[in-house]
Amino acid sequence: MMRNEKGLTLVELLAVIVILGIIAAIAIPAIGGIIDNSKKDAHIANAETLANAARLYVTSNPGTGEITAEKLSSEGYIESVPKNPDGGSYSQAKVVIGESDGNITYTITLGTVIVNENIEEIREKGRGIITQPAN
Repeated sequence: MMRNEKGLTLVELLAVIVILGIIAAIAIPAIGGIIDNSKKDAHIANAETLANAARLYVTSNPGTGEITAEKLSSEGYIESVPKNPDGGSYSQAKVVIGESDGNITYTITLGTVIVNENIEEIREKGRGIITQPAN
């Protein structure tokens, strides 16, 4: 008499494990790249936030000079100092407001991630502007 046994043989089980391993080997680096890019995008968004707050600041306080993120926050131009998506805080978050050919310029520094970059350059270069890789 033959029994009707259901289940996987050892070879079939090993084949499934190998296939799952291959899928994991492909997916894990891709997910790491997505996380890295999202952190870079967050740095750029933080720079945009500071530039926009500095624009509002200039409408009330004409002139050039340096303004820190803390001052923009304490005077109500932004709700709070942007948080570093890599953890911790930006060591030197500031905007230098300048003038070039009659136009107001905004140069952003966010710790060591974005250092003395003009907001137009940040928009143009995008993720390539980040000076240190996101963790």
